[in-house]
Amino acid sequence: MTTLTVPAPTRRSAPFARAARMEWIKLRSLRSTAWALLLTVAGMIAVGVVTMANTKAPSADRAAQFDPTNNVLAGVALGQLVVGVLGVLVVTGEYSCGSIRSTLAAIPDRRTLLAAKAAVYGTVTLVVGEAVALVTFFAGRAALAEGVPRPGIGDPGVLRAVLLAGAYLSLVGLLGIGIGALLRHTASAIAVLVGVTFVLPAVIGGLSGPTVAKFFPTMIAGNSLAVAKPVADMLAPWTGFAVLCLYVAATLGAGARLPAHRDA
Repeated sequence: MTTLTVPAPTRRSAPFARAARMEWIKLRSLRSTAWALLLTVAGMIAVGVVTMANTKAPSADRAAQFDPTNNVLAGVALGQLVVGVLGVLVVTGEYSCGSIRSTLAAIPDRRTLLAAKAAVYGTVTLVVGEAVALVTFFAGRAALAEGVPRPGIGDPGVLRAVLLAGAYLSLVGLLGIGIGALLRHTASAIAVLVGVTFVLPAVIGGLSGPTVAKFFPTMIAGNSLAVAKPVADMLAPWTGFAVLCLYVAATLGAGARLPAHRDA
């Protein structure tokens, strides 16, 4: 008789699974999570619909550059702020109230804990981001006035722009987690997040143009990811996506390597 042997969980997988379950329970039990995600969904759809309702048909000399897909995804700017701040709070909230001690008592490995936070929050925001990007596209498309060219989901570059806009929200959320893990203080982490996503791109872009500003997250989202037609002097969509992934990996990696005594 053949005996079926079930492999025992490895030492690495079992703690991660336990940490992921714990982080999922904490995330869904917070009322701020539901409210923040609801604000992201409602805000992005509202901005997309209003923007498209006010979009006019382009003149003949500007028809080639007309990109209503980019217009309908304008609400990503609002969504990234909410999702990024919530990502910061996922980490710093435990430090501000002192519950990090009990969390580390259950999951002593800080790298496993941060990986679990990133995996859970990244998955939730990816699902929400993709769903709201698709809903916003179709709702905004329906709001276009007669005579304005309507983008189709099957048009060149449109589906890619919509999906990358949704993925962008998840990446900014992970960036918030990484910054929160680095600074472990709510106000300073949010200040850095807002500075990197809003303030610095505007200041540097005004001083030197897109040469440096095109590498900041908001510029990548608005001019690389969420466009169906390429924008001159900006990163290509997949190049911009790769740059954002590098930012997230570097930030999370740096946060995971901080000295343990800072958890006290």
